[in-house]
Amino acid sequence: MPLIQKGTSKTIAFYLQDGVEVLDFAGPMEVFSYAGYRVFTVSATKDPIKSQGILTVVPDYSIKDAPKADILAFFGGNSQAASQNEEVIAWVKKQEDIEYHFSVCTGAFVLAEAGILNGKVATTFHNALSDLETNYPEVDVRKNVRYVDNGEVITTAGISAGIDGALHIVAKLQGINAAKRTAYYMEYDNWNMGNGLLLSESNPYANTKQEGFFQDFEGVYQYKNDTTFKLRYNKHQGNLEVEIDHLFYPIYHENDDVFSDVDSEYVYFLRNASGAITGYRLEQNGKTFDKLD
Repeated sequence: MPLIQKGTSKTIAFYLQDGVEVLDFAGPMEVFSYAGYRVFTVSATKDPIKSQGILTVVPDYSIKDAPKADILAFFGGNSQAASQNEEVIAWVKKQEDIEYHFSVCTGAFVLAEAGILNGKVATTFHNALSDLETNYPEVDVRKNVRYVDNGEVITTAGISAGIDGALHIVAKLQGINAAKRTAYYMEYDNWNMGNGLLLSESNPYANTKQEGFFQDFEGVYQYKNDTTFKLRYNKHQGNLEVEIDHLFYPIYHENDDVFSDVDSEYVYFLRNASGAITGYRLEQNGKTFDKLD
């Protein structure tokens, strides 16, 4: 599991309505669960709901007894059952000290109806963009974006875009490497960091190292049990990766010449007096493994 820094673990309320799209909520739920957040489900009542008419979900809470959450999340699929329910909108409006409002697909209509998107930029499912623009003129609706980050309000496009938005929230709260570890665990190879519209001053990708920085570390190294591995830069993922027995394992940059692996274990690279990388250690004062080429 990724390491959770003190103060970054959050409680997230997933509001689910009857007919909710499965991947809309299941994708982000996978992201937040692996990243170490506490997720609970809430609906208008505790009655079972049907997701896409297939999956039966029994909400943990109703809007009458749901506990406080740090993040409120809303999803598409029959979203009018929530956005046009006066009691649900009243519940949304009265929630206090919410750190982030998050929507996937037409879940944005719930936030718009509650006034949370007024004066903000937002997006939604591509087939619903015109409706959002027409019905809520105070919202600046954007097309052809994966997600929009207003700072404390994050909306995404449809279905799979919710995974990108959830990973972005993890990056904002825990750092880019926690989000990368989560994407690696999920085998979500299509994630492109920062592929949304970022309007917030909090940009977790701003200090990402460029390809030239990683070139010093590429090469062949000694490893345990008299074996070797090749270290190379993966341009798509923006990090180093180890090749062992035709399998690839990412290595993430932490600071200076310190990296970490998928299990959050540190890797300490060493330089000579000329600044060239000569090897690495798996413990700060442990055995040195030489760079061979």
